[in-house]
Order: sequence, then structure tokens, then C-alpha cells
Amino acid sequence: MRSAIAGAAGALFGLGLLVSGMTDTAKVQGWLDVTGEWDPTLAFVLGGAIPPMLLAWRLARRRPAALTGALIPPMPRQTLDARLLGGSVLFGAGWALSGFCPGPALAALGWSGAGGLIFTLAMAAGMIAVRALPAVTPRPA
Repeated sequence: MRSAIAGAAGALFGLGLLVSGMTDTAKVQGWLDVTGEWDPTLAFVLGGAIPPMLLAWRLARRRPAALTGALIPPMPRQTLDARLLGGSVLFGAGWALSGFCPGPALAALGWSGAGGLIFTLAMAAGMIAVRALPAVTPRPA
């Protein structure tokens, strides 16, 4: 049951990324190009993600477990530290240069060609490599 829910949620998320234009690298880079021909349409996609997440966190606080019986993870830390800021800068730079971030890269993997495959492999290598690096700040227990 848990795998079916995860698969359905992932498929819905991927479809949403595709329909919204988040898998179109030119559209993403147009949104990030605030000094050129700025395309503000993705701001509505990103802004539209906030209310459902706020509702989900509010509902999750009231529940002892998820519908599948799994434990609900705690709210993320809300502190600014070097690790968060550095990761944000790297994420933003990679997104601006490639037009991809992790979700849309996976959603577009089937049609994005060699560039999308190279990005996805480099992203996976980075995720593996960061585990080998010493932490800038202590990780939460």
C-alpha cells in the first residue's frame, strides 16, 4: 500500500512539473533571468506550492502517524547556518546554469537527451559525494 501511494504521489508530482513547464529548461532559465527577458509565470507555480504544504504540515502536527502507519518526520530545522546557505547557493547556481533541479530533471529524463542524462548523473554523484565530506556544522541527530 505504501509503495502504491508513493508511486501515485510521484507520478502526480512529475505530471505537475511537466504541465507547469518546470521541465522546460528555457522556461526555467527565463524565470531566473531577472535582468533580461524575465518570464514570471513560474512564480505562480512556486507560489502555488506554498499553501498545500502549509496545510499538510498543519494537518501532520495533529496526527500521530501517516495514513500508511509510518511515522511522520519532524519539522525541519529553522535555523540559517553555513551548510544551508552554501547548499542554497550551489542549488541556485546549478539550477540557473542548467535549467534543471532534481524533480524536473528526473521528470524530463526520458526526453531531455544527453544533457539531461549528464545532469542527472552529476546530480547523483554530488549527492553521494556530499556524504563523504566533513560536515560544516553538526547534523541533527
